[in-house]
This record gives sequence, structure tokens and C-alpha cells, in this order.
Amino acid sequence: MPQNISIAIHGGAGTILRSTMTPELQAQYEAGLQQALDAGYKILADGGSSLDAVEVAVASLEDFPLFNAGRGAVFNNVGGHEMDAAIMYGKGLEAGAVCGVNHVKNPVKLARAIMDHSEHVVLCGLGAEQFAKLQQLPFCDDAYFYTDQRYNQWQQALLEDKVQLDHSDKKFGTVGAVALDKEGNLAAATSTGGMTNKKFGRMGDSPVIGAGTYANNQTCAISCTGHGELFIRCVVAYDVSCLMEYKGLSLKEACDIVVYDKLVKIGGEGGLIALDKNGNIEMPFNSEGMYRACRNSQGRNEVLIYR
Repeated sequence: MPQNISIAIHGGAGTILRSTMTPELQAQYEAGLQQALDAGYKILADGGSSLDAVEVAVASLEDFPLFNAGRGAVFNNVGGHEMDAAIMYGKGLEAGAVCGVNHVKNPVKLARAIMDHSEHVVLCGLGAEQFAKLQQLPFCDDAYFYTDQRYNQWQQALLEDKVQLDHSDKKFGTVGAVALDKEGNLAAATSTGGMTNKKFGRMGDSPVIGAGTYANNQTCAISCTGHGELFIRCVVAYDVSCLMEYKGLSLKEACDIVVYDKLVKIGGEGGLIALDKNGNIEMPFNSEGMYRACRNSQGRNEVLIYR
């Protein structure tokens, strides 16, 4: 019997309301999600690996300026961009991650290169950029990462002297993907521009293996989006896996406990996308909305924003 293939992606969670969304903007978000979903799914359908699928899907989301990753990354306190990303392969628990890079066009591709071509898991800042140059990954100047929307958010945050979670009161801008390929291998990837007006080299949960990103063939693949500090403290992605491995819970049961109970108890707002080895998909969130989409070989193809 042929193995199921599945992919799920997200473009961030938070206070996403129909009342503040124009039909034109909603259509743009949905198109960006569908484009990334189709790019990842095509790789799976052609017999490619889940690792390639999540990398391609996340790179597509990084190239789309409405999402807070890659081209659409928010401004930090000094008017630059500090981007984080991670990727993990469930077959042998291989992982690569990067944090605090400025001009790398696709941080997820750098995370993949770190996994494949170095003996390390995490590289940061200037050292990570040096490594990206050695790997001949594309770089872009500041103009590529500039969008009026992000610039205006940064100016507002400077006026109010506060750190903002993406582009509204509570908006957690991260992108991610999880996939299951025909060989039964799981993979996860996450990428983010972090918080508007962030200082001191702040890093969130996205590049932290086990917090914002995790994949294990025995259990699940997870990519998170939310208030990073609280997702790190709850070790969210690994906690879902642990509940499955050690307590024998289903993917849905494990996700529900972590997202609707454990995180809520400490004020951790956001959500995640999850996929188990049987191809089951979960996309829970405890915020107003989450940009999310999924597709599988059973004919499910959804692009969703609100509850």
C-alpha cells in the first residue's frame, strides 16, 4: 500500500480578526499560503523527501513579503533585520539552526546547509553569515527586506518605546512547515524575523530545537508560532513529542494538552502545526487566528485564517 503524504504550513498566529482584514489582503495571504503549500506538496508527490518539502515551502513563505520571515522580516531596534530559522529531519534527528543573521535571503536554506555541511546544529550572527558565504547562499541588501508596512510598525514601536510582536497588539509572525514523505520520514522547519524593535540580539523559539521546531519519525513533526519566550520555557515542540512517546497519547491529545492547557496557564499565546507518522494533521492555536494550510494524498486541501 502506498505511504500517505502530508504537508502543513503556517504563517503566524495572534490577533487576526475578520473585522480588520480587507478582502484584498485576505486574498493575498491565502495566495501566499497556497503557493507555499503547493510547492512543498509537489516535492512529496514526485517522491521527494519531507526535508526538501519543508525547506521549499518555508523558503516560499520567506520570499512572500506579508509574512514575518525573510523578505517580510520586521525591523529591530537599530533598523536592521535579525532573522532566525531551523530545520529538523525525523529519520535520524539531524538538525540545523541559525539565529541573528542580517542579509541572508533564505535563512531556512542556511539552516539546511548547517545541518548538511557542518558538524554543528546552531550558528549565529556574523559567523553564520560567513558560513552562508562559504556555502554560496544568496544574500540581499537592506532594500530587499524593506516594506512600508514593517517600517511603519517599527516607527510606531520606536515612538512608544516598546517591543512589538509583529504587526498588531498580539501578532506572532513566524512561518513554518511540517511534512511526511512516501518513505515515512517526517521533517519540520521554521523561520522568523522575530519581534519588531527587538534589542540585544533577542532570539525566540523558532531556532531552538525542541522549543519551536522538532521532528522525530517515532512521534511527530512540529513547527510553532507564538510568544517565543513562553514557548521556550514550555519546550513546546518536544513536549508534544514526549506526551506521545512516553504517555502514548495521540497527536491530537498531545497537542491539545500543550496548546490549550500548559501554554494557557503561563499566558503563552500562539499555536503550532503538527503531523504524525500516520499522516494525521493538527493545527491548534489558542489565539484569535492563525494563518495555516494543509494538503494530503487523501484529498484534503485547506487554507485557513480564522477560528
